[in-house]
Amino acid sequence: MGLLDAILGRSKPVRPDLDQLFAVPSAALTLQAATGFTPTGLGSVCFAGAEGGGFARLQEDVRELLDADTERGGVPVEFSRDAYGYTWLLASHPADDTATLVNDLHAVNTLLQDGGFGPQLLCSLIGFRDAQGRSVALVYLYKRGTFYPFAPLPGGVEKRDNQLELQVRSALGDDLRVEKDLSRWFPVWGAPGL
Repeated sequence: MGLLDAILGRSKPVRPDLDQLFAVPSAALTLQAATGFTPTGLGSVCFAGAEGGGFARLQEDVRELLDADTERGGVPVEFSRDAYGYTWLLASHPADDTATLVNDLHAVNTLLQDGGFGPQLLCSLIGFRDAQGRSVALVYLYKRGTFYPFAPLPGGVEKRDNQLELQVRSALGDDLRVEKDLSRWFPVWGAPGL
C-alpha cells in the first residue's frame, strides 16, 4: 500500500486464503464443546455460474473428483441453482468426518480458483445441528478470507437467530478468522448443506 492509498483511505483487498478451511475440524470440536452443535456432514460451495466450455469442463472435473469418493462409500456430489442464479455444489460425508468434507470443499475451491474462476467464488459453508434441531452454518467468505456463523430460525421463516450467531462467534474467535464487519454476515437462506 502506497502513501497516496493511506492518505485516501484505500486499502488492498484481502487475498483469499483457502487454507483457512483446514481450521474447521478443530473449530467443530470447540463448537460442540461450547454450544452442543455437531457437524451434519454436509457442506457446500457457492459460485456465480459462468458460461462456456471451459467452465462446463471444470464442473465435470469437480464432479469426477468428488464422485470418486462414492467408490469409498461417499455420496455423489450434487449441483443446484438458487433463485438468484448462483450455483451450489453440495458435498456429503459421515457426520463424524469433518476433515474429509473440508478437504473436498478445499479441493473444489482450489479447482475453481486454479481454473481461472476465482472471481466467481462466493462462499463455502459447513452445516451443524444441535439436539433441539437448530441449524447453524460456518460460512467462509472467499473474497474476505474470513468466517461467520449463519443461524436461521426454524420454521421456514427468513429470520436469523442473532443471539446464537454471536454466541458461536464468541466460541470460535480463537479457532477461526471471524469476519469482524457484521454487515458482511450475509444470509444464505435455503443454502444446500444448511
